[in-house]
Amino acid sequence: MRYEIIFAPGAVQDLKRLRANVRATVKDAMEVRLRHEPRKVSRSRIKRLKGLDQPQFRLRIDDVRVFYDVVEGRVEVLAIVSKADAARWLAKVGKK
Repeated sequence: MRYEIIFAPGAVQDLKRLRANVRATVKDAMEVRLRHEPRKVSRSRIKRLKGLDQPQFRLRIDDVRVFYDVVEGRVEVLAIVSKADAARWLAKVGKK
């Protein structure tokens, strides 16, 4: 099944803030990892977030973290943040 990838307005701004080479890497990784199997948990890339209803998943791409939900054939990208800011973002926005 092919999933549609939808960006929240904040995620669009997050993506624009990245350097061009990092932005390209993130876009490519999202296309490869999220387009067909966004729920496929792996040791190093995709992680199901426990104890949270939203966001449901985290994709690790080098020093960037992509937080997203999977809903009815759609991948809803909520935020794209640096590794250093990920815990702070989750504490502020994550819903239990």
